[in-house]
Amino acid sequence: MAAMAAFLRRRPNSIPLLEVTLPACLRHRLLHPAGVRSVGSGATLNFASAASDQAAEPSPGRKVLETFREEFEVGSRTVSIETGKIARFANGAVVITMDETNVLSTVASARGDGARDFLPLTVDYQEKQYAQGAIPTTFMRREGAPKERELLCGRLIDRPIRPLFPRGFYHEVQVMANVLSSDGKQDPDVMAANATSAALMLSDIPWNGPIAVIRVGRIDGKFIFNPTMDELSLSDLNLVYACTKDRTLMIDVQAREITEKDLQAGLKLAHPEAVKYIDPQVRLAEKAGKKKREYKLSMISDNTLEKIRSIAKAPIQAVFTDPTYGKFERGEALDQITQTVKAKLEEDCDEDSLKVLPKAVDTVRKEIIRRRIIDEGFRVDGRKLDEVRPLYCESGIYPMLHGSSLFSRGDTQVLCTVTLGAPGDAQRLDSIVGPPTKRFMLHYSFPPFSINEVAKRGGLNRREVGHGTLAEKALLALLPPEDDFPYVVRVNSEVMASDGSTSMATVCGGSMALMDAGIPVREHVAGLSVGLISDVDPSTGDITDYRILTDILGLEDHLGDMDFKIAGTRKGITAIQLDIKPAGIPLDIICESLEPARKGRIQILNRMEEKISAPRTMDEGSTPKLATFKLNPESLRRSLGFLNSQRKRIEQETGARVSVSDGTVTIVAKNASIMEKAQEKITFLIGREIEVGGIYKGVISSVKEYGAFVEFNGGQQGLLHISELTHEPVSKVSDVLSVGQELSVMCIGQDIRGNIKLSLKATIPKKGSPDKQDPVPAKQSANVGVSPSEDIATGTESSTPSILIRSAAECEAQERAAVKQTKAKSRKLASSPRPYDPLSAPQNVEESSLKKKKKTKDKARTKRKAGTEKDVSNDTARKGDDGDEKSEPSVQQQSLKIGDRRPAKVYQIRAHGLVLELSGGIRGMYKFEVNGRRDFEVGKELQVRCSSFSSKGIPVFSLSENE
Repeated sequence: MAAMAAFLRRRPNSIPLLEVTLPACLRHRLLHPAGVRSVGSGATLNFASAASDQAAEPSPGRKVLETFREEFEVGSRTVSIETGKIARFANGAVVITMDETNVLSTVASARGDGARDFLPLTVDYQEKQYAQGAIPTTFMRREGAPKERELLCGRLIDRPIRPLFPRGFYHEVQVMANVLSSDGKQDPDVMAANATSAALMLSDIPWNGPIAVIRVGRIDGKFIFNPTMDELSLSDLNLVYACTKDRTLMIDVQAREITEKDLQAGLKLAHPEAVKYIDPQVRLAEKAGKKKREYKLSMISDNTLEKIRSIAKAPIQAVFTDPTYGKFERGEALDQITQTVKAKLEEDCDEDSLKVLPKAVDTVRKEIIRRRIIDEGFRVDGRKLDEVRPLYCESGIYPMLHGSSLFSRGDTQVLCTVTLGAPGDAQRLDSIVGPPTKRFMLHYSFPPFSINEVAKRGGLNRREVGHGTLAEKALLALLPPEDDFPYVVRVNSEVMASDGSTSMATVCGGSMALMDAGIPVREHVAGLSVGLISDVDPSTGDITDYRILTDILGLEDHLGDMDFKIAGTRKGITAIQLDIKPAGIPLDIICESLEPARKGRIQILNRMEEKISAPRTMDEGSTPKLATFKLNPESLRRSLGFLNSQRKRIEQETGARVSVSDGTVTIVAKNASIMEKAQEKITFLIGREIEVGGIYKGVISSVKEYGAFVEFNGGQQGLLHISELTHEPVSKVSDVLSVGQELSVMCIGQDIRGNIKLSLKATIPKKGSPDKQDPVPAKQSANVGVSPSEDIATGTESSTPSILIRSAAECEAQERAAVKQTKAKSRKLASSPRPYDPLSAPQNVEESSLKKKKKTKDKARTKRKAGTEKDVSNDTARKGDDGDEKSEPSVQQQSLKIGDRRPAKVYQIRAHGLVLELSGGIRGMYKFEVNGRRDFEVGKELQVRCSSFSSKGIPVFSLSENE
């Protein structure tokens, strides 16, 4: 270090400091000599010199991003479009902003020759979770394949921009729209469409824009432009309208039976408001736009088209003027005509014409069909312009399904099925706007066999998602509210045959399937597609003549100018989707198309109502049963454990599906018996809100002299008083109930302490009623806690005591206190000395003993002679199985000696023995022996032998040898 300092002192002033070459590990210590610290010398660093040397270093230049911005107002909301700051290498890039929502849209185009016969336009829309400040919940914590909403938003952008690309421009174009940030207030889809239009205007891609896209809602009859998501949830109209300055390009509608007149008013208000998007785009393109590039047109030459027309026109005209041809017959005939033209061109060695032969034949076919419709008013299949194809429909074709239907219109056929599920089956949506779940789903499937083709089945298809969503919107307006109908509904539409407008056939079939499933929809929804054939002035592009077609075929859709799908009820429209092929259609023609669509819709509704006009009852067929009930606060606290363990066990034992959400339990079962089992188990385990008059299943937890305590409803306890057991007088509770017994009781109220009062007799019909039942439920032989030495009931009547009802814990505490007090009193009496009486004192111990024995024998003899014995009362005299009672008998038994054999009937079966009844009303006991007989029945006669007497004189029997 000292040598380095010396070198620095000797270097010329002209040599820059940074030109000295040193090892990298020493360069950061390259300082002025005055700033070098001497190790161990105690000197301090002086950084002033070092700072002056560093100031001489060149700093990076400051880059200035030239940005261009336009700000304007649409529908009382401020909108801005900006370019130049983000994605500068893209052919065109625009960020659009509304409130705190920002969307970036970029466009790019391939530089190839575009030698193809179609426009390969791709639109990708993406909503990443960072836009709402969240991390994806997927395993990889990354966004996966495009979701349904992203595919739908991509279609929403694609449909209005596609018609504006010039004819013959077939270069590959890709649009990518990405949501940068979202405040959840605005739906970014319309913003992305406007940003895409501005990006195409800035790029060098040939495009006949710009376009404007606006969303319109209606709340309380008032139209709102660019409504927020909260406003949209209150609106009965969700209209997305796209247009150029003077023509309509696209319409997408979801409504709640809006009339045609109101819809026309909304469209006419939407157009002038949407046009406000156009001028800012033009101004931004003038500031920062690129010059449109030259491109090679892929078009058929006039000479080639005329040559092929001269050969193919006559045979094509013959095929398409014969209404007897079907879809595939016409296709085969057209293929033969194409092969004939091909052979002729090969003879002439016309290679250029051979390259464009399929497209040229299609062009000739299009000219012939369009001219015949406009000039003669006849369609391909011979129908009139406003005629609907023949209809066939049927509901309930598969009874095992929850709901099913088959709908055919012409050669188009769809099979629709309905499946009902629990609220937990709702689809989860990861969208950055809108609701988190969806309880109504319609899945549309278009298998290749429906058009007699061979193809692989893949994942989500843009066309299938779009058609299914359109039908879903149409049917959603009639679905009952969730409070009235808590089921989750899935409609599955399988296209069996396709010849035009399968999405509208799905609406019709889906409506019939919903009614077949018992879903309480008010009325049917039907739909059909309206087409347009027009003549256009080549010089001005204006439409000079046109024809509106009702219920178009697939061929008429392909060769026509418009596919206007309209669905609704008799009252109004529920869904619309308009796609066009030319560069816009006047709004007046679109409004004119609403009336023929309404007339055709009414014809279809009439036919559907002939088959099924009202929802079936949900008890019919295989419709699942669904029940919901609220958890009480105490049960809600314990519901977490129920979710983790009990739910799975109940589902396995009963076969029902159970879900718990927000304190509400939902059960879905295949039939009523499964539902009943599941409800009983759930009610017993977790409980529900107790209502006066409600019947609950419970278990006897303890038996008292005045009633029994019942555990029910997830661990709650109530008192079943002795007066509420049966309609007949009951003297002893233990004769009717025992611990562990299951029974159904009714809640009849609460006492002043809040304790629950239960009744068993309220669930049992009185004598003389047609539904007479046994007034006393049989006791279970496996009950525990019943002693064989219990006293026998006398049948004396008991009345309801005028005391407060106590809980089981209070009763147990009082009984323990009473037992302790009795024992203490007994000990006190036993230890108290008696006064000495010399006259009564025994002369010796032996004499005293003899007198005691004689006295005991006399008492026993007196009891046997009296022949009476006391029945068991419900005081607290019982101690256990040893037969030691403290209460005195009140009824005398007839004379009975040890060893006497008598016939007896089984009066009651207890847990540890039998209560036997002899002739004359004598009752005794028989105690079960270890590994002995236990298969006894009440009322059965037995031969018994008196083996002993209890301390109270109750006879104890054993079975005779012949038993």
